[in-house]
Amino acid sequence: MNATVDIVIPVLNEEVALPGCIEKLYAFIADHPDLDWRVVVADNGSTDRTTEIAHELAEKHAGLSVSRLDQRGRGRALKQAWSESDADVRLYMDVDLSTDLKSLPALVSAIVDDGYEVAIGSRLMKGSEVVDRTLKREITSRGYNILIHLFFPLTKFKDAQCGFKAVSRRAADNLVPLAKDNAWFFDTELLLLAGKAGYGIKEVPVHWEDDPDTRVKIISTAWEDVKGLLRLRFKGRPVPPSAS
Repeated sequence: MNATVDIVIPVLNEEVALPGCIEKLYAFIADHPDLDWRVVVADNGSTDRTTEIAHELAEKHAGLSVSRLDQRGRGRALKQAWSESDADVRLYMDVDLSTDLKSLPALVSAIVDDGYEVAIGSRLMKGSEVVDRTLKREITSRGYNILIHLFFPLTKFKDAQCGFKAVSRRAADNLVPLAKDNAWFFDTELLLLAGKAGYGIKEVPVHWEDDPDTRVKIISTAWEDVKGLLRLRFKGRPVPPSAS
């Protein structure tokens, strides 16, 4: 039996970007029939036609479902979608497809074939390609990842923020309920919880292109991330079930 893979796409007011994303994604997974792919559009608080368009796309594409939350927060959307899933692999990607889909099979294979519990796209490792990234975003991202390693010296992953991550069934079941953040820091918190539990984390090099229409507010998001690191550093991380 083929492994089941749920691809979650968190969206907030993405009525323009969503149809193109879904078309490209379904064209890609059609060329990889060795896995049982499913797609979840996780709408968190959209006020435009995103939810309506998502349901229209679900009528057109087999295996596409819609998860709707009235409250905003990417972390909140991922918690719900991954917790409700029964898939062997649960991953997410950004709707802007900044990360090239060619890295998707490697992300899944790291869990299905290589036995890792977590697999993440990395823009900061050898073999990655980053195109058109602004200096402001580059400095902020690298500075943040340096800060993670200063606060948690045993951390091995290089890029906590790339919107391209996958977890195993066990990692989702054990780690997601422990993550407190409901916004952008959710990614980092999940990775730090995984590291504390001794779960294997595989980094996959990616081709990544900056989205000029990004909705991320860099400075405020960075400050929330720093506060999240301070919380975990000084209040401690809950102890997940061990990988052993």
